[in-house]
Amino acid sequence: MAACLLRGCLSSSLRPSLLLSASGCRQASEAVARVMEDVEYTGPCMKTEVPGPISKSLSKQLEVVQNVLQVNFFCDYDESRGNYLVDVDGNRMLDVYTQIASIPIGYNHPALTKIMTDPMNLGAFINRPALGMLPPGKYPEKLLGGLMSVAPRGLGRVQTMACGSCSNENAYKAIFIWYRNKQRGHNIPSQEEERTSVINQGPGCPDLTLLSFMGGFHGRTLGCLATTHTKAIQKVDVPTFDWPIAPYPQLRYPLEEHQRENSQEEARCLEQAEDLIVKWALKGRPVAGVVIEPIQAEGGDNHASFDFYRKLRGIAKKHGCAFLVDEVQTGGGSTGKFWAHEHWGLDDPADIVSFSKKMLTGGYFLKDEFQPDKPFRIFNTWLGDHTKNLFLNEVIKVIRTENLMEEVQRSGRVMLQGLYELQAKYPHLLSRARGLGTFCAVDVRDEDTRNSLLIKARNKGLVLGGCGTSSIRFRPALVFKERHAHLFLDIFNDAIAELK
Repeated sequence: MAACLLRGCLSSSLRPSLLLSASGCRQASEAVARVMEDVEYTGPCMKTEVPGPISKSLSKQLEVVQNVLQVNFFCDYDESRGNYLVDVDGNRMLDVYTQIASIPIGYNHPALTKIMTDPMNLGAFINRPALGMLPPGKYPEKLLGGLMSVAPRGLGRVQTMACGSCSNENAYKAIFIWYRNKQRGHNIPSQEEERTSVINQGPGCPDLTLLSFMGGFHGRTLGCLATTHTKAIQKVDVPTFDWPIAPYPQLRYPLEEHQRENSQEEARCLEQAEDLIVKWALKGRPVAGVVIEPIQAEGGDNHASFDFYRKLRGIAKKHGCAFLVDEVQTGGGSTGKFWAHEHWGLDDPADIVSFSKKMLTGGYFLKDEFQPDKPFRIFNTWLGDHTKNLFLNEVIKVIRTENLMEEVQRSGRVMLQGLYELQAKYPHLLSRARGLGTFCAVDVRDEDTRNSLLIKARNKGLVLGGCGTSSIRFRPALVFKERHAHLFLDIFNDAIAELK
C-alpha cells in the first residue's frame, strides 16, 4: 500500500515535526492536528484493501436488515476532508466520484460546518417544516438569495423537491397539466374528467406521452422509469408506460475531429425524434414534452454537439411540446458553467430544468405557464428540506468567492488532456475520452476490464465510478484543483499499467 502523506499544506511557521507511525504513515502531533483540522490532506494513504476488515464486518451486520449488494465500503465522514474520502479502516482516498456527483465543495467544508453549528439555524434542523403549507419566515429570502440567484435564463420560478427522481416525476406532472390546459383552452377540468381521473380512466387520465432517448436516465420512480433506458436491472419486472423512445446519437470523440460523420448521425436521430412526435400525435397519443440530459451520465457519459440540442429545442417548439432539460447530474458547475445547457448558446433553452445532487436539494425551475394555479397539484409533505437551502446558499457563496467555475475549467483541461494521453498510451485498453469541465469519462476495453480497473484504482487510493456498459465517469468536487487532477492521472496511470 502507498505511504500516507501529511494532511494539509501549512506555512513554515505552522509545519510540525513529522512522526512516522508503524504503518508507514506520517502523522502530526495531536495539538498540530487540531490546528490543521480544516486543512485538506495532501494525498491518499492506504492501509488495507478496500473494503477492509471493519467494512466487511459492518456489511455483515447491515445485511441482516438491508440489501448490501451495492455497498462498496463504509466511510468515516468525520475524518474525510476536501477531495479526500476516508473509510472506516483508515484508508484515505482521492474521491473523483463524490457520492455519485453529489458533493459540491468537498467534505467537511468550513462554510457548511458554520451553518450547521450556528445557533440561529437550530430551529431549522430540529423542526422540519411542511414547506408547501407551513414554511418558515426566512424561506422566501433563502430561495431568492440562493436557488433563484442561479436560476437558468428564462425560468422565473422554482419548485423544491427532495431528490432527482421526485424532481423529474413532478416536472412530468407539471408538463401534463400544462398540456391539458392548452388542449382545453382553459384550466378547469370538467366533472367527467374529475370523475374518471380517480378510477384511472380517460378523459380524466389522458393518453399523453413524453419523448425520451435511448441511454437516458431520469430516475427510478414509476413515471421516471418510463423515460429511463439504461440498465435492465433498473426496470425489469416493473410495469411502465408505453411512451416513444428516440435514438441518441452514437458519436465519435473528440467531436470537433469527427464533425462530418457526427453531423450525419445527429441528423438521423433528430429526424427520427421528430417523426416519432408526428406519428404519436396521429395515434391519438400526443407527445406533451421532450426530456433529455445535456450529457447522458448513467447511460455512459454521452454528449452530442451543442447544435444537436439547439435543433432538438426547435423541434419541440415546432410541435408544441414542452422541453425539459434534466440537469440532476450536470447542474451545479461541474461542466465549467453552472448549468450544462448554457453551453448551447440559446436564449430560450428550456421550459423546465430539473436539478439535485450538487445542488444539495432537489427540484425544478420552470416558466410561469408551467406553474399549476390550484393547490395540491404539485405537492408532498416536505417539498424538499429547508436546511438544504441553507447549505446551498453557502455553497453558492463559496463558488463565487473562490472562483470555482474557473477552477473547474482549469482542472478539466488537465483531466481531459491527461485522458487523451492515457488512451494514446494504452490504445488496447482505453478509448473515447470525452467531457466538459471536470465532467469527464473514458471507455475501457470491456465491462470486466472496467470493473477490474475500478478496484485496482480504489486500492491505490482513487475512488471512481462506472457508467454505461464499459465506461468510467469522473465526478470530482468543484474544489478539485489542477494539482488534484495531476495526482488523479498519476494514480490512474499506475492502475492501468497493472492490467494485462
